[in-house]
Amino acid sequence: MQISRLKLKHQILLIFTFSIIIFTTMELYFYYSFYDLTQKRASNYGNKIIEQTQQKIDTVFNDLEVSTNIVVSNKKIQEFTIVDDDYKRAFDIGTYVIDLMEYMRSFNSYVNGIVINDNEGRRIYSLATANGDIFFSNQYEEFIKPYKQGGKSADKGTYTDILKDEKTGSEYFFYIAPIIEAIGGVRFSQLTGYCSVMVNTERLQELVKHTDLTPNSTLYLLNSRNEVIASNNTNFRGILFKDILSVDRDSLTNGVKTKLNGEDVIVQEKDLEQADGWRIVSIIPVHELTTDMNAIKNVSIIAGIGIILSLIILGYFFLNSLTRPVMGLVADMKRIGKRDMGFRIKVRSTNEVGVLAYDINSMIDQMEEMASNILNTQARLYESEISKKQVEFSALQSQINPHFLYNTLNCISSIGLEYGSKEIAQITSSMSKIFRYSIKEDELVRISEEIQCVQAYMNIISIRYENKFSMEVHVDDRLMEMKTPKMILQPIIENSIYHGLERRDAGGDLLVNGHIDANGDICFQVTDSGIGIGQDELESIKAMLNMDDSERVKNSPDGKSIGLSNINNRIKLMFGEGYGVKIESQIGLGTTVIVKIPSN
Repeated sequence: MQISRLKLKHQILLIFTFSIIIFTTMELYFYYSFYDLTQKRASNYGNKIIEQTQQKIDTVFNDLEVSTNIVVSNKKIQEFTIVDDDYKRAFDIGTYVIDLMEYMRSFNSYVNGIVINDNEGRRIYSLATANGDIFFSNQYEEFIKPYKQGGKSADKGTYTDILKDEKTGSEYFFYIAPIIEAIGGVRFSQLTGYCSVMVNTERLQELVKHTDLTPNSTLYLLNSRNEVIASNNTNFRGILFKDILSVDRDSLTNGVKTKLNGEDVIVQEKDLEQADGWRIVSIIPVHELTTDMNAIKNVSIIAGIGIILSLIILGYFFLNSLTRPVMGLVADMKRIGKRDMGFRIKVRSTNEVGVLAYDINSMIDQMEEMASNILNTQARLYESEISKKQVEFSALQSQINPHFLYNTLNCISSIGLEYGSKEIAQITSSMSKIFRYSIKEDELVRISEEIQCVQAYMNIISIRYENKFSMEVHVDDRLMEMKTPKMILQPIIENSIYHGLERRDAGGDLLVNGHIDANGDICFQVTDSGIGIGQDELESIKAMLNMDDSERVKNSPDGKSIGLSNINNRIKLMFGEGYGVKIESQIGLGTTVIVKIPSN
């Protein structure tokens, strides 16, 4: 169905409905875009927290490994693992080794104890008494076997899994580094023992616990077996966190949105650089990251609903205020079309529709009065049957026959003369000349023909305003046989009368002048002594002279200066940019319009 075939009410309703649908779609798009932006913001925030914590823990582990490497590379430590002299071991080397380990433990707060073991099972140690007993239990000996010679720490240091003390329930993990003899003895480059460092898990726990997260967010430090080494949620320490393992790890680096315990969370992880297989995982509830943005989201939703409601209300009142008067006007016109004599259109509003209804009523009054006079004076020419057939025939014609209009105007002129109405005869005669001239097929006509049209129009104006205005035409005789575009002066004169002279309380002067200027071009000047044009309006008219049709109609909805623009565009299209229309005016002094065309 073509939209143009719909009723005006339905067209307006369709426009408003389409506008509401578009705005609602945009509102939904904004909402989901905001939702995605919030998730990205949450992911970026979590990633930043993980990176900060990773750097701290990597720094701790790096310091621990550097200190341990210093110990295992020390000449006295290596000599301690291979010397056979018990006296030298105990008094010469042992004192130095213990001091070195004590210094390392006191220097690094993340170390709870250090034990040096050689291949013969002998050991020397520096311990924090509160945590050192585990080194001497059978449970520790069984736990440490895989990391001894030939095990996981044969080539380089490694971090162990969690060892849970069966007696106390405390949890420990260690950094095991091999001792390789490098002092040039018979065991050169051989594994002679190992250094076991107990890491202070409480200090790691404090480091993780004080990470700046949202209130209900959780941060985990996991080892290679996915055991929780430290967390700001103490309920999960030492427990295999299966919910984390269920998430696709390939996506965890950039953040994955999932559900844990029925709550939307962002899960992210980052591997530690200093410990193979160890990683940091953060779980951040989405709603906690979006709390500060909920106000913006709510305001946008409320604003969107408000705008939609406003559109609906505006559409309702617009339909009522516009379509009701228009529909009433259409209904009344149909009734008039059915020849309901004496019926007049009801004026339902004071806007343009009301003005249109008032003008139609005035037109109907004039038409009925004119029809009555004509029927009374020349009844035989307007018999009802002939009139009906002529109307039906005219409705079927695709365009008006000009000769019919000539004959009709001449007929009215004859009636006016017959009944002594010279004014009617003069007006209809002048109208006939103007109409015959305006429909000439030639675009270029003689200037003498254009002047005759102007004089015929002035004759009508003189009768209309009872010679209120003084109107003169002075055109150089040399111009009369030259060519000009058709109908370029009459619209200018009409503007001068209706927008200038008519608004004066007293009469006024109108002068049409035509001559050849210094450049040899034809120049017409139409000057009136009307009220003139204000500076702002004059600038607007000058700007509009060079607009194209679509811009001109858009910027002049009331139709002002469209005639001048049309004339200006016609001249420029025919003769080029050097020709056209100019206008000058001052308030109270009148207006002058200059038309310039080439001579021929």
